[in-house]
Amino acid sequence: MRIPALAATALLLGLNASTASAQTHLLFIGNSFTFGSGSPARFYRADTVTDLNHLGIGGVPALFKSFADQTGLDYEVSLETEPGSGLDFHLENRLQQIGSYPWDTVVMHGYSTLDRDNPGSPDKLVSTAKQMADFLRGLNPDVQIYLTATWARADQTYPEDKPWHGKPIARMAQDIRAAYDQAAKASGAKAVNAVGNAWNRAMESGIADANPYDGIGADQMNLWTYDHYHASHYGYYLEALMVFGNVTGLDPRVLGSGECSAYELGFSRTQAAALQQVAFDQLAADGRVKAAPESAINKESPRACQ
Repeated sequence: MRIPALAATALLLGLNASTASAQTHLLFIGNSFTFGSGSPARFYRADTVTDLNHLGIGGVPALFKSFADQTGLDYEVSLETEPGSGLDFHLENRLQQIGSYPWDTVVMHGYSTLDRDNPGSPDKLVSTAKQMADFLRGLNPDVQIYLTATWARADQTYPEDKPWHGKPIARMAQDIRAAYDQAAKASGAKAVNAVGNAWNRAMESGIADANPYDGIGADQMNLWTYDHYHASHYGYYLEALMVFGNVTGLDPRVLGSGECSAYELGFSRTQAAALQQVAFDQLAADGRVKAAPESAINKESPRACQ
């Protein structure tokens, strides 16, 4: 896999080379929105990450690992996922797996509507995020915790008799983000990965179609997969870019239009660059990254993947 000079990455991060080369143990806790259900991302490069449930999942964690390797960052990436679950499930059933290591960094999220039984209510997310954070700090008091605010579900917005019916597609993601901001404050999380906001931005900019029920516009990407619920490979790629930029502090545009995973998943250079730009714009708006020097944004980088 293409790996630029570590010194250049360290400079972008504002770190010295010895700090940038120190291995970081990163755990993802989530559900199908982490493991890539409905897309080729699900089993993508599964051999590069450790699935604590031994199901052979690659997903967003493997995309993150790919980005880290390409930028010379040493991350050991693991994941613990369960479809259709919130953090309450992991607290009740998976603390043995989660407690198997004193993680340096944890990225986690709850159920896609916040509460399966009471869609839109933040209460369960806020309480369970705090409980999980307390458990993780019992393993490592210095653990860095990031919460991933997920995207608007088209299937919860456009059909009748759904919780967000009649509201703009952006509204669900905005409601989800507000709940995750509450959860981050309650749990002492370092930051929120604003994935849903990035999806909104992609749709508002016109690179992604906002309504999969009426067909996908020419030259637009569909961020959802066939069920209008889970993400497509474009949607999961954008999620991974957001997590990568937020956790590392790197401008995701340094990956370049020839980024390896985008190539392996069948993206055009234009699509890869557009998604990286959206991720940067959202991360910059949230104050999470600064623009890399123009010389570091290799828009025509070669696709030299292994």
